[in-house]
Amino acid sequence: MTTPTYTSERRHLRFGVHSGQQNVEYDDYVRFWQRAEELGLEWASVYDHFMPMPSPAGPEGPCLEGLTLLAAVAAQTSRIRCGILVVGVTYRNPAVLAKMATTIDQISHGRLEFGIGGAWYELEHQQYGIPFPPPGERLHMMGEAAQILKSMWSNQRTTFHGRYYQIDDALCEPKGVQRPIPLWIGGGGEQVTLRMVARYADGWHSFSPVDQYRHKLDVLDQHCQEVGRDPATIRKSIGFGALIGETEAEAARMVQEMTGGQFTGLSGTPDQIVQHLLPYAEMGVDDFVMTGRAAPDPNRARTIELFATQVAPRLRQAAGVE
Repeated sequence: MTTPTYTSERRHLRFGVHSGQQNVEYDDYVRFWQRAEELGLEWASVYDHFMPMPSPAGPEGPCLEGLTLLAAVAAQTSRIRCGILVVGVTYRNPAVLAKMATTIDQISHGRLEFGIGGAWYELEHQQYGIPFPPPGERLHMMGEAAQILKSMWSNQRTTFHGRYYQIDDALCEPKGVQRPIPLWIGGGGEQVTLRMVARYADGWHSFSPVDQYRHKLDVLDQHCQEVGRDPATIRKSIGFGALIGETEAEAARMVQEMTGGQFTGLSGTPDQIVQHLLPYAEMGVDDFVMTGRAAPDPNRARTIELFATQVAPRLRQAAGVE
């Protein structure tokens, strides 16, 4: 097992945005990232899909490819962490993926946060002619891919003969600026995914509700104990949707305008959002990543502004963490 990137040093909470690049123009997407950086957010990420997410209207409309887009926005920002949550393991050979990641880390001057997952969007596989194995196989592919990525980011050459991937004396130069690049694993499966987080990941990304999250942390701790790892060396990230207003009335108006009252994420004032997120911080979550669309929208812009300028500092203060 490769030595993890993160260590159990003094905690620092990070706040950011995650937005799929669907139904948005490229220039608007770049401006979205640049605005997040201007506001002092520390993380922005793309997703890894080739078409829009399922909706009642179907998966229609434009969707920019994730890794090429990530390289572009990395070149047009200077401080914000550049993430992808998460790369579908079925889409690319992991040795090629390792090379793509080191290139993006070079472009960003060491700001890449690289996430992988077991892939789930079957329609993409059908349309693009990509094999879609059963869930168990995809998760074990993810485990092999994680080993290849970590090795190629750290070692001069890598040989790996697994069940799903074989590479021989593979060279990956130049390495990333980060040695190695932080590797995230996304998902909440307790028997396989969290075991792989314990063995290979520098960070774990989840969308779990608070009550489920407590249980999954216990499961992750048990897997870490089995492999002799300190759970504190795994950075934790939680994703959530939110609409934030200065007042409850403003937040309610946003929910009505944007979703017709059907919003399933968090909504309310900055203080109310802090109270929703505080239990996660108290359980050790380090990164709070708000999800939502990047297309220009005044309600979304207002939400991001309040998240950066009011929620982030208040949550740090309430949690007693920088």
